[in-house]
Amino acid sequence: MSLRSARSIAVAFLAAAGAAVQEAPERPDAYHEEARVDRVVVDAYVTGPDGQPIPNLTASDFRLRVDGAALPIESADWIPAEVPEVLPVPGAPETAEAPSTVTAASPYPPGRLLILFFQTSFEPSRLIGFVRMAIQAHRFVKTLLPTDRVAVLSFDSHLKLRQDFTNNPAKIDAAIDQAIRTGAPPDPDPEASPSLAEHLDFYGAKRTVTPERSLLLIARAVQSIPGAKSMLFFGWGLGTIGGATGPNGMEQKEYVAAMRRLAAARINIFTLDVSDADYHSLETSLRVVSDLTGGLYEKTHIFPRLAMERVRRAISGRYVLVFKAPDGPRGFHSIRVDLVGRKGQITARTYYED
Repeated sequence: MSLRSARSIAVAFLAAAGAAVQEAPERPDAYHEEARVDRVVVDAYVTGPDGQPIPNLTASDFRLRVDGAALPIESADWIPAEVPEVLPVPGAPETAEAPSTVTAASPYPPGRLLILFFQTSFEPSRLIGFVRMAIQAHRFVKTLLPTDRVAVLSFDSHLKLRQDFTNNPAKIDAAIDQAIRTGAPPDPDPEASPSLAEHLDFYGAKRTVTPERSLLLIARAVQSIPGAKSMLFFGWGLGTIGGATGPNGMEQKEYVAAMRRLAAARINIFTLDVSDADYHSLETSLRVVSDLTGGLYEKTHIFPRLAMERVRRAISGRYVLVFKAPDGPRGFHSIRVDLVGRKGQITARTYYED
């Protein structure tokens, strides 16, 4: 099955299952106010044949289709790695700009928000991959900008916050080493800014038994933090309980709920597959989640450094695309963004829900 076919099936599954699956509230007294989505914000990474980002494109350089129908893009703003987004003026369209300075009162982080998520496993073919990619993750830390903020989480028997958002390389390196083990996580970092721990459901995290549920809780925790987030997912598969027979009912429900929250939190997932194999049965699940959320899927067992470098280049700048949602039935809708008259690769979220 091609990736495009798998993507189409996945979006169709979300559309069919979305109405039936109701996400549980974060707490008993929580409520959700439903509102029609007016404008949709999509974060897009555009790279050239050399893997480097292509900056300074305009809305006319993109072609957008929603459920197969062409729609205009209202704005396309280039956001370099070191520049934050700016809170939109109340009542204005959800667009983004890239100023040269940011006031201390700005609610936006000073640069990129990066989440390193490790789906830890001690199965031999995966453990080798984790050790290999931990080395690459440490090298990646050395390339970070002073404005970057990084959080590190892991999932083994349950979800664990290893390090809240920080720009301290020593803390990030220590958390990476902890993430490929199964020990207890440290107490939340009181110096974190912004704070993921402030909104993380620690009670639920201790009872999380699937990576899908972990993605859901992470997305919930960062949804209130403005701006886009890039997740580097060091993992080996989704639908892990169902295995070769496919995801079970619980995994399917949590997958749909996670997709909803990942879109709302503006998380693009860049998967670094740690499996020490040319192909494995859970590979498609990783490819699809990266494709749906607007990231890349990379195998790491042959050229791990190259895989890490491709991701590093891709996330060194992005576009914030804004379009007006068309009228029509509510639910999950497919998105396709292409370049017009240019060669390059676009990774952007391929769905939205209203």
